[in-house]
Amino acid sequence: MIYTVTVNPALDYVIQLKQVNRGEVNRSDNCSFLAGGKGINVSQILNQLDIDNTAWGFVGGFTGKELVRQLNQRHIVNDFVTISDVTRVNVKVHAEEESEINAAGPNITDQEIIAFKARLSDLQKGDIVVLSGSLAPSLPVDFYKELLPIIKEAGAEFVIDTTGQALLDTLSYKPLVIKPNHHELADLFKTTFESDQEMLECARKLLDMGAQNVMVSMAGKGGYLITPKHFYHAKAAVGTAVNSVGAGDSMTAGFVGTYVKTKDPAESFRIGMACGAATAFTKDIAVKSQIDAVLPQINVEEIS
Repeated sequence: MIYTVTVNPALDYVIQLKQVNRGEVNRSDNCSFLAGGKGINVSQILNQLDIDNTAWGFVGGFTGKELVRQLNQRHIVNDFVTISDVTRVNVKVHAEEESEINAAGPNITDQEIIAFKARLSDLQKGDIVVLSGSLAPSLPVDFYKELLPIIKEAGAEFVIDTTGQALLDTLSYKPLVIKPNHHELADLFKTTFESDQEMLECARKLLDMGAQNVMVSMAGKGGYLITPKHFYHAKAAVGTAVNSVGAGDSMTAGFVGTYVKTKDPAESFRIGMACGAATAFTKDIAVKSQIDAVLPQINVEEIS
């Protein structure tokens, strides 16, 4: 079983209009509420790949109820901790330019944190927990790190989608895969890359620090997978990128979902690249038909 964790989900209020006149009353052409969150994105792709998964996190208030209703409508199995505060609403304005106003998030009490950690008692050997997304301000900054000993003690694996020192602090717990892009990888080592070879050497250092697999995404230049024994490269799929939101989450989901079935890192990388590209080519998280359409373009080659 794969468990996705979104501790600070949001109900995105998407407003569409032709233009915004500042200081005046503006009327929208269309508006909608959409359940959002990086772990939720991962769950959506796992569903498309027919991989059993459960979404964990915190929800509260009328916005939390609507978020759960939407997940149920999409057949995303979920087991959120209900909190006394209200799930945040993010405002997305789509006009001549796109603007966003993202709320910080709800207050989460110590008792609610304890209730969430109790969810981890369900973990069994071979399960995978995907930790991704921002933390609510009331959570400790090392909240994800606090969960790792519990996950590992249960014999489960984890994947974490974060950056900087927060990512480095998790490596000693041996994440199944991490997915920095090439800019984030350079920032980790406070350097710039003059060549792909330099980049791969830094990615290899992350393996030495504890990561089991490292995927490096490079947008239109494709991506690399570094394992303890092999280096792999895949060119980017050809298509028109219309959406960057959720593409990285989709790539993570494709890798993790395939790895659960195959234990084959190279094949998992191939499916991950296809899922990421398919989401980038659509305005929402990709569906199976879109992933299948992209997949023939993805060829994984081992490099020396």
